[in-house]
Amino acid sequence: MRIWSIHPKYLDTKGLVALWRETLLAQAVLLGNTKGYKNHPQLNRFKEHITPVSAIATYLSGIHQHAQNRRYKFDRSKIVANHTESRIPVTNGQVEYEKNWLLEKLKTRDQIHMKILEKEEKLDLHPLFYLIEGDIEPWEKI
Repeated sequence: MRIWSIHPKYLDTKGLVALWRETLLAQAVLLGNTKGYKNHPQLNRFKEHITPVSAIATYLSGIHQHAQNRRYKFDRSKIVANHTESRIPVTNGQVEYEKNWLLEKLKTRDQIHMKILEKEEKLDLHPLFYLIEGDIEPWEKI
């Protein structure tokens, strides 16, 4: 499971579709509707949010909005909660780690998205997140 802090616009088609599916799974976990992935470290920042299900709904909405911009047909009705205005911090070390991780994936999958990402000095984040100083997040599996 990979729930990116960076904006979905940097993902190729395969990455965007995977993000949608994996975040729907994360929503099911937070709702208690699945037996697996309950302790997945990617979920920690959502679990720590004051309203975890609303946070994941806000995240899913951001993916859905970007998918619409690309003219993909993701089913908005799968988002089961209201949004939250309360954002989640993410460290600049985490963002850099994610950029490098995605660049490695894009080398073999999508050269166009790779070149776009390589040129970016300051990455946009998913709208749920805001940037703070720090190393790679402690929940990240390196």
